[in-house]
Amino acid sequence: MSGTTTAGATRAADVPRQGRRGTERAGRPPGGGGRLAPGGAANRWTVLVVLCVSLLLVAVDATVLHVAVPAVSQALRPGPVELLWIVDAYPLVCASLLILFGTLGDRVGRRRVLVAGYATFGAASALAAYAHTPEVLVAARALLGVGGAMIMPATLSILRHVFPDRRERALAVGVWSAVAAVGAAIGPLVGGALLEHFWWGSVFLVNIPLMLLCVPAGLRLLPESTGDREGPWDVVGALLAAAGLCALILGVKQAADGGPLRPGVLLPGLLGAALLALFVRRQRRCRHPLVDCAGLTRPAFGTAVACIVLTVLALVGLALIAAQYLQLVLGLSPLQTGLRLLPLSLAAIAAGLAGSRMLRRLGPRTMVCLGFLTTAAAVLALTGAGQQDRPVLLVGGFVLLGFGLETTLFGSYESMLSDAPAERAGGAAAIGETAYQLGAGIGIAVLGTVVNAAYAPGVRAADGVPREAAADAARSLGEAYEVAGRLGGPEGEALRAAARESFVQGLHVALLVSAGLLLLGALAALRLPRTMAAAAQEGERGGTPRGAAQDAPEGERPGADGARREPEPGERTGRPGGSLLSGGITRP
Repeated sequence: MSGTTTAGATRAADVPRQGRRGTERAGRPPGGGGRLAPGGAANRWTVLVVLCVSLLLVAVDATVLHVAVPAVSQALRPGPVELLWIVDAYPLVCASLLILFGTLGDRVGRRRVLVAGYATFGAASALAAYAHTPEVLVAARALLGVGGAMIMPATLSILRHVFPDRRERALAVGVWSAVAAVGAAIGPLVGGALLEHFWWGSVFLVNIPLMLLCVPAGLRLLPESTGDREGPWDVVGALLAAAGLCALILGVKQAADGGPLRPGVLLPGLLGAALLALFVRRQRRCRHPLVDCAGLTRPAFGTAVACIVLTVLALVGLALIAAQYLQLVLGLSPLQTGLRLLPLSLAAIAAGLAGSRMLRRLGPRTMVCLGFLTTAAAVLALTGAGQQDRPVLLVGGFVLLGFGLETTLFGSYESMLSDAPAERAGGAAAIGETAYQLGAGIGIAVLGTVVNAAYAPGVRAADGVPREAAADAARSLGEAYEVAGRLGGPEGEALRAAARESFVQGLHVALLVSAGLLLLGALAALRLPRTMAAAAQEGERGGTPRGAAQDAPEGERPGADGARREPEPGERTGRPGGSLLSGGITRP
């Protein structure tokens, strides 16, 4: 295994071959120093570092604003709707454009789209940091979403090309997913630390110097790669996908805020579903589709995407509910809440780093199933949490939860990427990220509705509390505390106690629903390939010869005439079981 360039396949990344004669052919000196050529690339592990730095920024930015919302509200005085859009504009725009920019990268060049994403993200960060009105901040957050949509699928698709050997790619995906977990964990901590010393705009301003480093690093170190470029890029299809996803995700977010049967939920939801149905129909009939919709019927790819949706659906909404529980029921501060949730992120990082070894030993099917079962066990264990703080139970549950969650996502993402043809890596990565965003939105709506259904009746039935006050308190636990503070005396204490008890009951019901979804995911994972070798064979049967050629060992790749190319004397082949990988790293 060496570079990702194969004659007659895709115009893939010019990652240097590490064998003596291979480096000479790739345009590098035998010593391995220097660049390949204009548009060439550095060692693929250096490429992974650049990709992970950019991913870290996007992951941090997704959560850093959460702790800055009070400061933003005080400075800009946004209304309730404006505040909602300040928070939601970024994920809404990002999720809507993932397929558009993922497939555009396959066409015009993934590095080109990624570097454009860096520049967009940096410019939007500056605009957000110095926004003087809520409208400007909403626009800046939307522009950040555009940059994020350029960056996220590009990192995975470049990773797919730079690491054609599945064993190395599994390790790289593990590092990639661990970095994403780090970003999600440290986002609120970074935001809190900045707000202790600077104004709210500092949470955006910190992105600018890092993006200024990423742009030249990306141009110098990252390889350029594209798909097969056959036929025109389907602009109409890309716009249909963007509009459909935007409407559907907007409807899902509206459902999370006020119930699923309101016109504000049904209209965008139905419009989004209709547009996406038109998109799928168009792609199935198109001679050169943006997305291989038939790929979703292949067991490895389609099941992996379904597992991503089920995992995120079951757990993202639960994470938000858990944060409310820690702060409003147990009375922890935001910093204490972040520290209490830190074991979850640390366990996820450990699972990401160990994922490559687990995947080789267990195979995709067993690994993802065990991940689902471990996560379900953790969720069921957390039903022992009540109105009193039980730190040992919570920390143990969070550790199991983080490890199982990351194990499941690692196995699912790796199976999805490995099954996709190399020339459609951008589209495959975009589908995976879109599945994640959809699962997150639906999960928040579903589990939020479950908690409210269990919480509201108990608050309304609180003894000695006026009916109007009880109705206001039934909206959320935070509002219940505000109403209790206004009432004061025994009535206020009764309302506060009833609200806490009802919220804990709602949390337990949500945990049980989440466990059920995770067990359903474990059943779905049984359709994944049993071993990594079986997965590769399924990819070949699924009509992805180009991807198979990319993943073949160096000595078995076809040449320009389609014949098998034998390795030249002195060239390392990177066959499984060899003593060295092409980067000079000892195989475990």
